Amino acid sequence: MVFTDTHTHLYSESFAEDRDEVIQEALNKGVKRFFLPAIDSTYLSKMQELKNAFPLNMFLMSGLHPTHVKENFREELAILESFLDEAQGVAVGEIGIDLYWDKTFLKQQQEAFHLQIEWAKKRQLPIVIHCRDAFDAVFEVLESHKGPLLRGIFHCFTGDLSQANRAISLGMKLGIGGVLTFKNGGLDRFIDQIDLSHLVLETDAPYLAPVPYRGKRNTSAYLPLVAERLALLTGKSLEDIAAITTENSKAVFGV
Repeated sequence: MVFTDTHTHLYSESFAEDRDEVIQEALNKGVKRFFLPAIDSTYLSKMQELKNAFPLNMFLMSGLHPTHVKENFREELAILESFLDEAQGVAVGEIGIDLYWDKTFLKQQQEAFHLQIEWAKKRQLPIVIHCRDAFDAVFEVLESHKGPLLRGIFHCFTGDLSQANRAISLGMKLGIGGVLTFKNGGLDRFIDQIDLSHLVLETDAPYLAPVPYRGKRNTSAYLPLVAERLALLTGKSLEDIAAITTENSKAVFGV
C-alpha cells in the first residue's frame, strides 16, 4: 500500500529534533509521497532542504498563507512566485482566506488569493486552499475564476455536504485529515455520500492529529489512521482507500 500525504509541514520547527526519524516512520507505514505547502518566504530554504534530502518523496508548493498576509504581501508574493518556478513547484498553496484569527487584512487576503490563483492558471497548476471561518468569502473568489483551469484541493475540509458539493463543482478535491476521526468533527455524517474520486488524504502535520493522538503533535505517520476511519465510514478496504486517494493525488498534482 502506498499512501499520499497531500498536506504536511514537515519542515516546521516542530520537527527540528527528530525530522528524519519522523519521515522514516511514515515511510515505514507506507506513506511514500509528501506534499509540502508553503507558509511564507521564511520557510522556503527549509522546504528546499527537505526536497534535496528526499528527492523522490517530497514535492513542493509555493504560496502565501492567508494568516501571513500583511502590509508587505506584494513583496512576499514576488519572492514566492520566483520560488514556485525555481523549485518546480507542483501547486500554488497554501492560499485562501482566514477570518478566524484576524479580519484586519481581509482585503489584502482577497487580493493575494486572486493573484495566486492567476499564477496557478497561467502555469496550469492546482491550488491548495486554506479556509477558516471564510467559506462565503472563499467561494466568492473561486466563482470569479471558475473554468477549466481552476482545480486543486480544499485543504482540511470542514464544511457541510452542500459546501462539499459546491467545492467539487468548482474543480476541487476535498482534503480529508484528522478531523474525520473527531467525535464532533461532522464529516463522518456525510462522507459516505461523496464519491471517493473527490477525496485526498492529508495530515496538516504538526496540526490536527487524529484520534487517539488528538491534541498532540501530528505527523505524517498518522495518515493511515485517517485512511482507516475513511475505510470504515465508506465500507471500502484500506487497500482501496490507499490506492484511490493516491491516484486522486496524482490527478491533482500531475506527479
